[in-house]
Amino acid sequence: MLEPKNRKHRKVQRNQGIKRGENASKGTRLNFGDFGLKSLEKDEVTSRQLEAARVAINRYLQRAGKVWTRVFPDKPVTKTPAETRMGKGKGEPEHFVAPVRKGHVLFEVGGGVDEETAREALRLGKHKLPIKTKFVVRPGYHAEE
Repeated sequence: MLEPKNRKHRKVQRNQGIKRGENASKGTRLNFGDFGLKSLEKDEVTSRQLEAARVAINRYLQRAGKVWTRVFPDKPVTKTPAETRMGKGKGEPEHFVAPVRKGHVLFEVGGGVDEETAREALRLGKHKLPIKTKFVVRPGYHAEE
């Protein structure tokens, strides 16, 4: 699973970073590939969900083209053990999530892949994610006949 190698702080405060109704200002355009998967709502995507989506996309492409993951899970989520009494401080880091805002590009596909193949690959990856997404094409993209 994806997680940071080292962190300045082991735990972070909850509900920091994504305010209600805010759209993404960075990471909203395709930078590497010709096709992408853009989020339509805000949420936190776990490293397991990102990895499952990446594997589904790569399996369909069968080594044709290249896949870029544009988000990284760097926010730790803590949890106290089950059947623990109240108090005694915050729990230990359980897993890592990537905070995703509306309009952020999650995955990009390029490198000699046609639109039909990329659309189907990203459709399979989209079903592994907990948020609504849409398929986007680079402005000015023309298929080579």
